[in-house]
Amino acid sequence: MDNAGLGGWPARRALMSPDRTAIVHSGRSITYAELAARVDRAAHRLRAEGVRAGDRVAYLGPNHPSFVETMFATHALGAVFVPVNTRLAAPELDHVLTDSGASVLVHASALPEPIRRPGTVVALADYEDWLGPSPAEPVDVPVSRDAPAFILYTSGTTGRPKGAVLTHDNLVWNTYNLLVGMDIAGSERTLVSAPLFHVGALAQTLLPTLLKGGTAVLTPGWDVDRVYDLVEGERITWMFGVTTMFADLAASPRWRTADLSSLRHLLCGGAAVPETLIRTYQERGLTFCQGYGLTETAPGVTLLEARESVRKAGSAGPPVFFGDVRVAATGEVLVRGPNVTPGYWNDPTATAAAFLPGGWFRTGDVGRFDADGHLHVVDRLKDMFISGGENVYPAEVESALVEHPAVVEAAVVGVPHPRWGEVGRAFVRYAEGGGPTEEELRAFLATRLARYKIPAHVDVVPALPRTASGKVRKSELRHLPIR
Repeated sequence: MDNAGLGGWPARRALMSPDRTAIVHSGRSITYAELAARVDRAAHRLRAEGVRAGDRVAYLGPNHPSFVETMFATHALGAVFVPVNTRLAAPELDHVLTDSGASVLVHASALPEPIRRPGTVVALADYEDWLGPSPAEPVDVPVSRDAPAFILYTSGTTGRPKGAVLTHDNLVWNTYNLLVGMDIAGSERTLVSAPLFHVGALAQTLLPTLLKGGTAVLTPGWDVDRVYDLVEGERITWMFGVTTMFADLAASPRWRTADLSSLRHLLCGGAAVPETLIRTYQERGLTFCQGYGLTETAPGVTLLEARESVRKAGSAGPPVFFGDVRVAATGEVLVRGPNVTPGYWNDPTATAAAFLPGGWFRTGDVGRFDADGHLHVVDRLKDMFISGGENVYPAEVESALVEHPAVVEAAVVGVPHPRWGEVGRAFVRYAEGGGPTEEELRAFLATRLARYKIPAHVDVVPALPRTASGKVRKSELRHLPIR
């Protein structure tokens, strides 16, 4: 087989275990042989639409078999897959589609206006008809592992999302790192309930499961009772989630009585996990492991193995096996390894700023190593905060705020929240004559930003505190009491 990248995985796995179940979704099961055949159909269809190596194919929708099929079909052609965050507002979506230059978009719901529409737009309701009949021959295009496989957009520090490029090799080495750190078996039944447009669900559950020949149980969204039903009914062995998801499960009335005996691994990432939550799961007899990573590192940087999950609870673990981590004199966590992005799509300036000599990627996070070589992430150099597992960059929110004609300037910081970890708090200065109410300002932002980026608190101030050089003193704003 000429395809050395991810696009060859379905055919290779189908040769090894054709009758095993690859995907379960809404009561429907797809074997590895069926998955490989459907990926071939999708690849032929994309090729008929003009997709060639290096072209971009976007997907906007919830977790669904079509996501997996379109992704592998894109990779089978040597093209680049662009999974789009379903929470994006119209201007954000327009930027992603325009910046990536996607020529095909598969989507699950009505598209907002106005946005750039690729040459081929396929609604999920029409997906089966669009696939067409089975091809006579499988697609086998030469694809090297150092070719781009994904563009994953992260919220931008300058008001625009940046597209982190991940190669086939980046994802392959991340999978190796996960398999070294976790005892993943071919019999896994993995619950994929976190959205696949996030690198955590994509690279930490779906790809390792399919590589090993396990079963990925896809859910279209997060629903606590549905998750309990699936864990019990599908005998789920492994799941990944962000802190908020695991907190929701532990807060459910079903927590004490649900049959969780099938669960072997629980992997959490996306934000720091309170030790009290980790202990809650451990007291239930569950192995709860934490990791640390970023979109740009595909994502694993560190991983706490199961055998250390009790003794080192609260630690993000040691560096992954095939990767290096160090802490600079400034306290910034730096990463180097085959899982690290080659850079940002069409953004050489951001790429250059993200790396130090020697290939060290700047995470923007502040951390420390303990005596055992385990990383503890303690702060962030950047202003970014994490709300419910989603990265929020204040500059992006501030850019949207000042689009309102009454807002002269704005500053946004993250403040603690008992459920979401952090939420936004905006400080705005209005022009003479006043401005909108807090509710009106949020409604204004709702047309421009995803819901999780909209500040939970809004303070109208006569001026923003600034340094002598004119920069806003955000550290001062973070410590102001909330009314």
